[in-house]
Amino acid sequence: MPSVLFVCLGNICRSPLGEAILRRQAAEAGVDLVIDSAGTGDWHVGSPPDSRAVKVGRLRGCDMNLKARQVRSRDFEEFDLIVAMDHANLSTLYRWPGSQPDKVRLARSFDPTADDTEVPDPYYGELEDFQEVAEMLEAACAGILQHFASQKSAETASK
Repeated sequence: MPSVLFVCLGNICRSPLGEAILRRQAAEAGVDLVIDSAGTGDWHVGSPPDSRAVKVGRLRGCDMNLKARQVRSRDFEEFDLIVAMDHANLSTLYRWPGSQPDKVRLARSFDPTADDTEVPDPYYGELEDFQEVAEMLEAACAGILQHFASQKSAETASK
């Protein structure tokens, strides 16, 4: 079963929203995926998502009962795709022990309509910033589902 890991800095804002949105979209589409999220930093390990992320996620029908964790070297073995929220996360993941850079992509690279490459960190912003991030992630997650559908079609065609 394909697997996706969303990664941001602390795993309490962007990456849990990405995880929850993709989980909802995959369920709605009847697609089986393993989905998780993590942070490059360890400040929030064991903490729930930011209350604003929870509010925005729940308004979108997403289960936000998640706990923050830090990226592990074995994540590069266990996940098919590691989705970074911004260039700083991408750079950190490229340098992570055990890194497999070919598995790491920016979230917005899956959105053909994106006008920027990064999902901005809403932590120091307002609820509206979390809503904007959720919109970006809705589009990126739809693109991730399409990515896996295309891979499956290519595998089926080559058999």
